Amino acid sequence: MRSQIGSMNNVKIFVLYLMRNINYPLDYVTLNEIVMQTDYVMYLDFAVAFHEMLDGGLITEVEQNEQGEGLYAVTDRGRIVAEQLKSDILPSILEQSLGAALRYLDFKRRDIKIRSDAKAKADHTVDVTLTVTEAGRTLLSTTVNVDSERRAEMIRENFRDRPEIIYRGILALLSGKMDFLFDK
Repeated sequence: MRSQIGSMNNVKIFVLYLMRNINYPLDYVTLNEIVMQTDYVMYLDFAVAFHEMLDGGLITEVEQNEQGEGLYAVTDRGRIVAEQLKSDILPSILEQSLGAALRYLDFKRRDIKIRSDAKAKADHTVDVTLTVTEAGRTLLSTTVNVDSERRAEMIRENFRDRPEIIYRGILALLSGKMDFLFDK
C-alpha cells in the first residue's frame, strides 16, 4: 500500500515542510508521530524517506536528547527543497497536516489527551461523550445526545480534528464571551 500523498519525493517534501515549519529539532519517534497525525503518509514510506533524507543531506542530527536519542533538523539544502517543491502537494494538505502536528506537539508537551465515546441508546439516539484531560486532570467532559450514529461520528471526528478549538469555543460560550459567533 502506498501513501495517499503519492510518490516518495512527495513524502520527503511533506516531512521537510513539517520540520521546517516546526523549526526545532525532533527525535525520530516524535517526528514519526507528527507525520502520522493525518493519514497522508504510511509508516513504511516515512521510514524509508527519513533515511534517504538523512543520507541525502536534507536533514541532519543536530544533538541528542536526555535519553541519547538523536534530534533532527532540516538542513539549508532541505529548506530549499521543501520551499521549491511544496507546490507539488495541495496547500490544504500541508496546512491541515501542519496544524495537526503543532497541536500534537502542544498537547504532548502539556500531556493533554482527548477522548470521545459514542453509546447507542434504546430510543435509537446516541450519547456522545467528549473529554479533554491535562496531566490526569479533567479540563472538559461533556455529553450530548444526538439523533443518529452518523451525526455522532461527525461530532467525534470534528473533536478529534479540532479539540483545542472546541474546548476554547465551549469556554467562550459558557463565559459569555461569544462575540465571535455574531457578525459585528
